[in-house]
Amino acid sequence: MKHIGKILIGVVVIAGLIGGGVWYSKQREAQSPEKRYKLATVETGDVTQTVSANGTLNPVVLISVGTQVSGTVRKLYVDFNDKVKKGQPLLELDDALVSATERQSAANVLNAQATLELAQANEARMKSLLKQEYVSKQEYDQSSQALKSARAQLALAKAQNERDRANLNFTVIRSPVDGVVIDRVVDLGQTVAASFQTPTLIKIAQDLSEMRIDTSFAEADIGNIREGQKARFTVDAFPSRSFMGEVQQIRLNPTNQQNVVTYNVRINVANPEQVLLPGMTAYVNIGVQKREGVLLVPNAALRFKPAEAGEKKPENGQKSPSTAGASSPGPGMGAGADGGAKAGAGKGKKRDGQSGTVHVLTGDEIKPVNVQLGITDNRNTEIVGGDLKDGDRIVTGENGGAPAGKPSSVGMRMF
Repeated sequence: MKHIGKILIGVVVIAGLIGGGVWYSKQREAQSPEKRYKLATVETGDVTQTVSANGTLNPVVLISVGTQVSGTVRKLYVDFNDKVKKGQPLLELDDALVSATERQSAANVLNAQATLELAQANEARMKSLLKQEYVSKQEYDQSSQALKSARAQLALAKAQNERDRANLNFTVIRSPVDGVVIDRVVDLGQTVAASFQTPTLIKIAQDLSEMRIDTSFAEADIGNIREGQKARFTVDAFPSRSFMGEVQQIRLNPTNQQNVVTYNVRINVANPEQVLLPGMTAYVNIGVQKREGVLLVPNAALRFKPAEAGEKKPENGQKSPSTAGASSPGPGMGAGADGGAKAGAGKGKKRDGQSGTVHVLTGDEIKPVNVQLGITDNRNTEIVGGDLKDGDRIVTGENGGAPAGKPSSVGMRMF
């Protein structure tokens, strides 16, 4: 019995040692940087910084056809999407009142003409009598004045008749250009009133093969935009397809809404297939800076901050990563940490004055390294200075295997 007990005790001890070894091995493996962290390799490549905004597609020339006279729509000759030629009738208004007015003014012309003929005869007769001294000079002057007045009345009547004839012609609305009808505001039988402003009846796009995008860019981005820059955009109708355009104009008139200042940027777009339609929402990206053959790191690596970062000192005897990370600004801001400024000294050309911290895998541990940042495309960021080289492995996040008592935290910064 004693012999069997010793055997059992030995088996238990051996099993415990084996179990402990397995457990210890798994713990070591779980705490290995290869297993615990998500890693990425520093690579050399190209990066393009872009600015984005939403805009609306519009025809280059959009004409709102109105009316100068009031009336009821009697005939409609065109509808939506119809192609029209210059001078082609679009619709007709009821011309009963205008036609009656024109006839009245034409009668006034005839009456003025008859009055003029009588005044001419009277003037000739008075002139003959004056030579024979049968009438006074005053009577002759009165006949001359009546003749001039009759001529003026005839001119006035003709002008009024020309105006009424023009209004009669305006009851037929014609297309001012060649184009496509994109909107028809009125229907048959509808009454339109042209009083203080001309009502819009039909909208015509002159040429849909050339379009434009009117966008609103924030004042923080407008300084990097130049006329002639290429713009890439997408529309909801074709989400998997990109279209190209070119910046035509940066309008100097600002728009201020809720203390946000924006500027209208107009972009020219070629639309030979005419798949882009007026009113579509365009999501525009303009490349404002491009760097080729530079060191790139993922933005996630610049946001990463391990839980034990405060217990280690960064290389070159600088501040702790937690302090450096807290004082490292994002793009568009100046470097606020002294450590970041010192790390860039002598390590590369400091272009944009931005600093950050990445954690490099060295052996079985990670070490924080301060770097100077360049431009970003919102996925990768250019490295312009610091102890970082092509091929280094850097940490972009944790896999969730943090040891107990040391929860990880990720500090968020905008890049």
